[in-house]
Amino acid sequence: MTTRQNKHHITILRIPAVLKRRGRSRSSHYADIKAGLFVKPVLIGLRATGTPDYEVDALTAARIAGKTDEEIRALVIKLEAGRKTATLEVRDEPKS
Repeated sequence: MTTRQNKHHITILRIPAVLKRRGRSRSSHYADIKAGLFVKPVLIGLRATGTPDYEVDALTAARIAGKTDEEIRALVIKLEAGRKTATLEVRDEPKS
């Protein structure tokens, strides 16, 4: 994953920001998700979803690098699997 994720500075992007970064229409974006060419969004509220910025960046970089659809699908699987093991270290708060 990227250095940004390792430094614990992750931004969750809502759909308008994702579409702007990708340069894709909403329908094309969701078609990419269905085809396994883009990560599924994460739930950030009862009716709100978003996508971690480093995942958008990784997939955009892969496209720029000319990766094949199969390579992109493998990256999507890797990114989504990484979500299950992602943790942030939390400092112990002083007890009152």
